[in-house]
Amino acid sequence: MKKKRVALLADIVSMVLAFIIFIIPFYFIFLNSLKNRRESGLMNLKWPDALHFENYPEVISTQNYMIVRAFLNSVVITAGGIVCLVVICALGGYILQRVTSKLMTGINFLILTGLMLPPAILPTIWVMQVIGIYRSLFGMILVEAALNIPFTVMLYRGYTASIPREIEEAAYVDGCNSVRLFVQIIFPLLLPVTATVIVLSSVNIFNDFVNPLYFLPGSRSPTVQLTLYNFMGRYASSWNLLFADVVLITIPPLLLFIFFNRKIVSGITAGAVKG
Repeated sequence: MKKKRVALLADIVSMVLAFIIFIIPFYFIFLNSLKNRRESGLMNLKWPDALHFENYPEVISTQNYMIVRAFLNSVVITAGGIVCLVVICALGGYILQRVTSKLMTGINFLILTGLMLPPAILPTIWVMQVIGIYRSLFGMILVEAALNIPFTVMLYRGYTASIPREIEEAAYVDGCNSVRLFVQIIFPLLLPVTATVIVLSSVNIFNDFVNPLYFLPGSRSPTVQLTLYNFMGRYASSWNLLFADVVLITIPPLLLFIFFNRKIVSGITAGAVKG
């Protein structure tokens, strides 16, 4: 009985903390997005005299509907990055887990190093300029995929450890080659962690602000996060429109996270539980 009370108290405390950390800031942003420019500049939680829902159409139509183009660009970058991550990291994690050699140990060390070291901005820009993909959506897709490869490979490697080797041995006995083994047998078993990778990477890439700022500058191919600059001036900012923009670009990843929250947790923990 005492343990149940402690567990109930812990749940209540967690819910209160989650409300303070997540709900209140979002409420602050949403409330100020419905104020006029003067009221939003006060930065408070006071309910406005009138709700200005026209802020949202104004945000959408700003600079010839830039946010619409930005959404399309962000979707293309996110989808392309996820395809690269799933294809490369699923195979890479499988090989790193199954093959034991000094070469694989060295590659594994390099991947772990990639989790710790920050990206080199200037050398990356130079390389992209040399091969002609700087300021392009294709180049941005490669950058996002490269930055997420270390963590994703570790997820796939951990989950692969939960797959019995006897399945592969039986497939080889039946005459299955390596390519067919991975595509038709191993990869379908990796679907739980693949769902986790898709959701986590989608939120991470879609919400990325720094990398598009460096590797995709200019207004020709904006991403959703860079549209925030539309409402920030040198001497004054339209905070009401800025907050409205934040609400619009937050809704897609928020919905994705809410609906697939269970898959995220199960995909991360499945390998550890089964292993």
